[in-house]
Amino acid sequence: MSSRPRVPGALVALVALFTAGYLAPYLLPTVVGRLSAGLGLTPSQAGLVGSVLLLGSSCAGFTLAARGERIGPRRAARAGLLAMAVGYGSAAATDLVPLVVAGAVLGGLGSGTATAVAAAGIAGQRDPHRASTLGLLSVSATAGALYLTLPHLAGGHAPPLLAIACAAALVWPLTGRLPSATRGNREAAPTGTLPHRRAGAVLAGGILCWSLAQNALWGVSGRIGLTQAGLSEVTVGAVFAVALGAGLVGVTAAGALGSRLGRAVPIGVGTVLIAGCVLLSSSAGDLASFATGEVLWNALYPVVLSYLLGLAASLDPRGRWAVLVGAASSLGVACGPVTGSLLSEGVGYPGMGATLCALLLLVAMPMTAVARHVSGRPLVPGSVRRRGGAAGAVLAGTAAATPPSVPQMGATEQEVTPIPVPVGRRRLAKSAFRLARPSDRG
Repeated sequence: MSSRPRVPGALVALVALFTAGYLAPYLLPTVVGRLSAGLGLTPSQAGLVGSVLLLGSSCAGFTLAARGERIGPRRAARAGLLAMAVGYGSAAATDLVPLVVAGAVLGGLGSGTATAVAAAGIAGQRDPHRASTLGLLSVSATAGALYLTLPHLAGGHAPPLLAIACAAALVWPLTGRLPSATRGNREAAPTGTLPHRRAGAVLAGGILCWSLAQNALWGVSGRIGLTQAGLSEVTVGAVFAVALGAGLVGVTAAGALGSRLGRAVPIGVGTVLIAGCVLLSSSAGDLASFATGEVLWNALYPVVLSYLLGLAASLDPRGRWAVLVGAASSLGVACGPVTGSLLSEGVGYPGMGATLCALLLLVAMPMTAVARHVSGRPLVPGSVRRRGGAAGAVLAGTAAATPPSVPQMGATEQEVTPIPVPVGRRRLAKSAFRLARPSDRG
C-alpha cells in the first residue's frame, strides 16, 4: 500500500487519520465507565461492549491488509471516517443497548479502517518512526484534552462517543491530501509475497498479547481509581490527563532518540518497565500510588509502541506488515477490556496486575528477538566513507537530499551478490596489459 506517489501534505493527513483512528482505544476507560454508569450495565457487560467496538476495528484492519491498494487511500479513509461519524454518533443518540452496540461496532469498523490507511501510509514515509511518533503525539494530546473536558460535561455515555464522531468529521477535509488510486495504479499494484513472514508472524502474535495486557488494565483503570483508590471522577480524569501529558514527553524523547539505541533495547527494556508499572497501578490504594503507576506507565507505553510500529513498517515497505501488526494490536486491544473485567472480578485488581505483569515479561523476549533479527547492520560514517567518500557521507547524512535509491544513515546494509566473470586469469591479464599500452596494437 505504500508504493504510491507521495502527495504534498500527505503526512499531515496521515497523522490526523492516525489520531482519529486511535482515539477510541485511548478513550476506552471513560467509554467503558460511562457505558456502565449511563446504561446500567455491569462492569463485565460494559467491558464486553468496549471489546466488541475494538473487535470491529481489528476486523477492518485485517480486511484492508490485502485490499487496501485496490480501494485507494483516499476512498478507504473517507469510508472509515464516515463509518466513525455515523456509528459513534448514532450510539450516542440512543439509550437502547442493542442500538448502542450496533453503533459501536460500526464506529469500530471505521476506526480500524482509518488506522489501517494511516499505518500503511506511514510505512511508505522516508522515516516511519518519526511519522508514527507524530501520530502518537497528536492522539495523546487530543485524548489528554478530552480527559480534562469530559468530566465537566453531561453524564451518560454520549459525550465520549460524540467526541470521537466529531474528531472523524474534523479530519474528513484533510483526506483530500491523500493519493487516490486510479485504474492504472490498481492494475500495476505489485502482488509479491510478504517478506520476513516468520518474524512478522512472531511480532504480530507478540503485539497481540502486549496490547491485550496494556488494555486489560487500561479498561479498568477508571474503576481502580474510583473504587480501590477512593478518588472522584474529576481526580481520576486529571490523573489520566497528566498521564497522557507524560506520554507526550515520552514520545518526544523517543523521537529525539530515534534509532541511536536500535529497536531491541527500547522494546525489551521498555516492556519490562511497563510490567512493573502495571503491577504498581493495579495494587494502588491511594492517590500517590495510583498517579505514580499511571503516569509512569503512560510515559513508557507510547515510546515502546512507536518502536513496535516502526519495526512493523520496516518489515515491508508496502505497509502490509504494518497493517497486519496494527490489526493484531487492535485485536489485543479488543480483548483487553473484557479480560481485565473478568480477571478483576475473579482474582481482584492486584491479582489481575500480577497476571498481566507475567504476560508482559513473557512476550518481551520474542519481540526483542525479532527487533534484533531484522535490524541488520546499520550504515555508519566509517562504512559510508569506505563506500562513497565525502559525497556519499553527505548524501547518507542529509535526508532531504537523499533520493530513494541511496541508503540513508541508519538504513539496513544491502547484501552484496558476487557476479562471476567468465574470463580466465591469463586472458584478463593480457587484456589489461594491452589496454594499458594502446600504442603496441599497431
